[in-house]
Amino acid sequence: MRHPDTPARPLVLLNQLGQGQLPDMAGVQVIDDDQTPAWLRSQDAEVLLTGPRNGWKTAPQQTPEGWPGRLRWVHLASAGIDFFPPWLFDVAQVSCSRGVAADPIAEYVLSAMLEQVKQLHSRQVRHGRMIWSREFDRAVARPLGTLKGQTLGLLGYGAIGQAIARRALAFDMRILALRRSGQRIDAEGVTSVASLRELLANSDHLVLALPLTAETRHLIDAEALSHAKPGLHLINIARGALLDHDALRAALDSGALAAATLDVTEPEPPPQGHWLYQHPRVRLTPHISWSASDGPAATALKFQHNLVRYLKGDALIDRVDPSKGY
Repeated sequence: MRHPDTPARPLVLLNQLGQGQLPDMAGVQVIDDDQTPAWLRSQDAEVLLTGPRNGWKTAPQQTPEGWPGRLRWVHLASAGIDFFPPWLFDVAQVSCSRGVAADPIAEYVLSAMLEQVKQLHSRQVRHGRMIWSREFDRAVARPLGTLKGQTLGLLGYGAIGQAIARRALAFDMRILALRRSGQRIDAEGVTSVASLRELLANSDHLVLALPLTAETRHLIDAEALSHAKPGLHLINIARGALLDHDALRAALDSGALAAATLDVTEPEPPPQGHWLYQHPRVRLTPHISWSASDGPAATALKFQHNLVRYLKGDALIDRVDPSKGY
């Protein structure tokens, strides 16, 4: 909420998401500046709307002089907070855009699973009738796969995991899920499992949908992958550091894993010549699973809802707890 000593004047908002992303709001003065680092303007505004691409990759490691200035609330245009330096959270309140990208990420996951079972890229007809006939005969001898009856494992069951589950149920998949809290899941068609080992051992497709914390870093390592169901397809749409990439390579090379679809890596991007670019069992995309035409509008709407709460003095939704890492 606004500080009780704040005079009755327009709230000053520093918007770094780009001009035109926010509508005019009564009682709010918007400063559009997506070029100047936020820590150099912390004296100019009470509220900051910012995102990972607004210079935070090169932010100073130590707390800048004068931070947090006049800032009393920062809203992040991302769900994860690991892009930002620890000192950002010296601001009284920080909230995030948890759930905004859940739908496009869920569609990305479904498309990855469909590609894995259908393999349409290898069955395209490009060279005339002879190939057409060959591929038709091949479909009789080696039918296309189907998601129906396969088991989807969800490591993490927040907004993204739930959006994936809803879509997977429409494909008649069996769904297993494990929450980071260990709490059981009360959702129709979704079965809680007790351990990561159980999840790995029973999944045909496993989606990593956890935040990156000290506890989850390299959670999927060689020991974990040793329990994977033969033919497992691993999908990471969360953070690259959840996965030990050396262990991943060994599992792919041995055939213990059938494939990996990676939208995130460690580091990001991988250096030139990295094995991930060429491995035949890897589908690599450049951290784009969140992308959607309505993404900026959805982010702005989530912020506006929180802004109304802030102005009323109500508790913010999706407030970040730095001690938990999300």
